[in-house]
Amino acid sequence: MTQRFDWPAHLVLLLGVALFILPIWLVLAGSTLDPAAISRGELSLIPRLAGLSVYPSVLSDGAFGAQPVWHMLMISFGMALAIAIGKIVISILSAYAITFFRFPFRMTAFWIIFITLMLPVEVRIIPTYSVMSDLDLINTFPGLTVPLIASATATLLFRQTFLAIPDELVEAARMDGAGPWRFLKDILIPVSSANLAALFVILFVYGWNQYLWPLLVATDPHLDTIVIGIVKMIGTETQTEWNRVMATAVLALLPPVAVVVLMQRWFVKGLTEGDK
Repeated sequence: MTQRFDWPAHLVLLLGVALFILPIWLVLAGSTLDPAAISRGELSLIPRLAGLSVYPSVLSDGAFGAQPVWHMLMISFGMALAIAIGKIVISILSAYAITFFRFPFRMTAFWIIFITLMLPVEVRIIPTYSVMSDLDLINTFPGLTVPLIASATATLLFRQTFLAIPDELVEAARMDGAGPWRFLKDILIPVSSANLAALFVILFVYGWNQYLWPLLVATDPHLDTIVIGIVKMIGTETQTEWNRVMATAVLALLPPVAVVVLMQRWFVKGLTEGDK
């Protein structure tokens, strides 16, 4: 029996793809146009090959007094990488302790971590800034990353994964003389590899898109992330070089897209995998 082709479902999917791609294509095409034409609203959906020279120019020079785009990309990449790795390391250790160790107020500690999910960044940003100021971490790279590396969500996800580990496996590891560190390194981390990959992608994109915290804690232009840089590149209506702004926006999309594409198989596996 042949399967019928589901036209309505495919049309809806194609419409969704078009809605996502059209703004990106418009920015890509606009980056190759003359800035005066963009200011007049004369946008074209057809890129001009001659206008592609704006990309090496903006990478080395920036625009409107902003830092070179390559430098801002490096700051954003380092920040996103530090946040993703830091969140995973801290979350996996805290989930491991809460799941496999027996100590007083163990569940109280877990619920305190869980309750922090209800506190948005805006609620705790002033005391966080005060702590960073007391530690003299304003306008430093650690100041950009350290307050953002704790993650209640990742801790919860790792705890649920660890709870699915069979008791027989834990007992077998204990009988073989595996200590806590070896049990974590040789059993739990390999079992959680798909979750690690999925979380890394999500947390990398989270760190890459940070705007409010870098805006407050890093007033030094040399610590501008690419998101902050794009905002700074927008001057007044007559001064903004819109083609350079759009080129920077396209370049800002490339690293997170590359991470998602390269880790797509593990990302999907981590989101769809059931109990181990």
